[in-house]
Amino acid sequence: MEDDADRGDICAPRETNVTRAVRQVRTDARVERHGHRGGVLWFTGLSGAGKSTLAIEVERSLFGKGYEVYVLDGDNMRHGLNADLGFSPEDRAENIRRVGEVAALFSRAGIVVVSAVISPYRSDRARARAAAGDDFHEIYIKAPLEVCERRDPKGLYVRARRGEIKDFTGISAPYESPAAPDLVVDTAANDVPSCVEYMMSYVETALPLNGEPDVPTF
Repeated sequence: MEDDADRGDICAPRETNVTRAVRQVRTDARVERHGHRGGVLWFTGLSGAGKSTLAIEVERSLFGKGYEVYVLDGDNMRHGLNADLGFSPEDRAENIRRVGEVAALFSRAGIVVVSAVISPYRSDRARARAAAGDDFHEIYIKAPLEVCERRDPKGLYVRARRGEIKDFTGISAPYESPAAPDLVVDTAANDVPSCVEYMMSYVETALPLNGEPDVPTF
């Protein structure tokens, strides 16, 4: 499937009479307050790969260690901010644009954001990375389609196979796996505690408490 990158510049402002406000609180002041840099941990993967499960566990573990952290779950976002969007390629692009912009705002405020969204198109994930800049960490929650179908925690694959759900990622809509993710977490080969431990090690290296980040070697 060809990368769906030709849907126009959905990030371009429609109005020209807008001016950015200049903040007076410096990034280093926020780091000193929180004890760590902000960051966006962007979990991408098929439905059933384990994104939400791991996001919740990673949030709990980071919070317990003293991080300011918050989960932006794809389904939760569609109950509120993105309730007006469907699952067409255009709506998916806007869905990810909104999540990416919100995640970037959280990150600039010094919060570690865990975004658990399928985000099937590389071009949309690239826009989310552009919004957050160097604070963006693409984490591929990897599991084969057959494993995700076997798990099917929400019963969505069964309905998609019956044709009851249109534009379902992996069945009737594409998923473009990351070309060069910052971290790959294989949930088919590892249990939840092992995956959480692996991700915690990555975060504590990239976004250490009260210290300068090292270069992750994952």
